[in-house]
Amino acid sequence: MKWLLVLVVALAGCAGQAEPEPRTVRVEVPVVVPCRAPAVEVPSWATASLQKGDSLQTKVRALLAELEQRKGYELQLVAAVQACR
Repeated sequence: MKWLLVLVVALAGCAGQAEPEPRTVRVEVPVVVPCRAPAVEVPSWATASLQKGDSLQTKVRALLAELEQRKGYELQLVAAVQACR
């Protein structure tokens, strides 16, 4: 008798459930895209050719020139990174 009661309760529980309605869910997933930016080449720096015996004025000029080179190089790198976004 207990088995019959368990069976009736189990079937009654399953009969009350409705089938879920199908629905479309949009999931946004990031996709890797290859970068098409041109390669930025490292310039030959102005201080690379300095010698130990060069005058102070020559060294300072080379350092100032390299500072400007590095600023330009950094701008090229930033432009290449922004092209990939």
